[in-house]
Amino acid sequence: MTNIKSNLIDKFNKKEAIIGVLGLGYVGLPLSISFSDAGFKVLGLDTNKKKVNELMRGNSYIEHIDSSDIKKIITLGFEATYNISRVSEMDAIILCVPTPLNKYREPDLSYVTSAVDICLPFIRSGQILSLESTTYPGTTEEELLPRVEGQGFKVGEDFFLVYSPEREDPGNQKFTTQNIPKIVGGHTNNCSQVGEVLYSKAIKTIVKVSSTKVAEMSKLLENIHRAVNIGLVNEMKIIADSMDIDIHEVINAAATKPFGFTPYYPGPGLGGHCIPIDPFYLTWKSREFDLNTRFIELAGEINTDMPKWVVGKIASALNTEEKSIKKSKILILGLAYKKNIDDMRESPAITLITILKNMGANIEYSDPHIPFYEKYDMSSVQMTPENISQYDLVLLVTDHDKFNYEMILNSASLIVDTRGVYKEKHENVVKA
Repeated sequence: MTNIKSNLIDKFNKKEAIIGVLGLGYVGLPLSISFSDAGFKVLGLDTNKKKVNELMRGNSYIEHIDSSDIKKIITLGFEATYNISRVSEMDAIILCVPTPLNKYREPDLSYVTSAVDICLPFIRSGQILSLESTTYPGTTEEELLPRVEGQGFKVGEDFFLVYSPEREDPGNQKFTTQNIPKIVGGHTNNCSQVGEVLYSKAIKTIVKVSSTKVAEMSKLLENIHRAVNIGLVNEMKIIADSMDIDIHEVINAAATKPFGFTPYYPGPGLGGHCIPIDPFYLTWKSREFDLNTRFIELAGEINTDMPKWVVGKIASALNTEEKSIKKSKILILGLAYKKNIDDMRESPAITLITILKNMGANIEYSDPHIPFYEKYDMSSVQMTPENISQYDLVLLVTDHDKFNYEMILNSASLIVDTRGVYKEKHENVVKA
């Protein structure tokens, strides 16, 4: 059995292994590029045939990943496929599939379990399976391990199992897949060793931990840390606003302390595939141990309520102009959940559009990264002084660098700024 482990490690060291990536989205596609650039044959698998066909034509469907990167890795041997039987060709099977919440705000592992289940008929001795999707501690042991062992394999001897959480930050120019340290936790020590060698060939720094549970919990801690601190600063924003204090000036002043303080910035609500969702994975799992997660749940309540608070500021701002939200023409600036990307997952802009539409507002939007919004059959409005001047209110939700903020300031009759873009006081700007 030792030969199976050493043979697999040898294949990784010699870059003769085939790396399989299941799920070619915001996590799986950058990972595929990293392994391809490192000299490996990468086989990307996705059930979305449109995505697969676009990739094989050399086209990227993610804005911050250039099509030239796709064309490059194709020349290096990258293949995208929806043929699940090709799992048998892979030496490493890396799962990068979504882990959303269901309508009851409980973990939905159906993407993970379905991906594993369809792979099972094609797994073989001498492979490593790595889960990168964010989940609760115990998922790898409770969901993946029994399925693999049910096929007759002895994990840690003839098959290897690790959890290695993704740490992608779309649009971040400084930190990429290659230079963000990678946590790896194996089911056994042999699993950890194989996982460490696998990832070390494409990623600069590997952080090996003692178990899959530690790795799973570390990912949740990272995101809960952010959610709690954002909840704190959002609460501080509401307090500061009631006292006519600019919270952004307060944060910038506090951030001059060279120790003991990390700046977090408020906004109109949480967005993205991690921060609004991941904390609920731990709160759900904690119930199994009769534990309450009061900090996490309180932060969740504050962050979830931020769009409602912003709507209150909109109503107040319009009231000063003797207008109401109903029938007002409102332009939303930015649909993406954060600046300079095209990712709308869990974006507070979507929540705000829904609330304002339900209150009778006439809503349009502008986002240089998202030309069309299918749900409401809306197209991005061109940002010209003439267009901006037609709206009763401009709501700044996502502070893209491509927006001309001086032109917006000079053209809009009323602006509600949820991102602290406008530092000075202006008669037509309300900070929210």
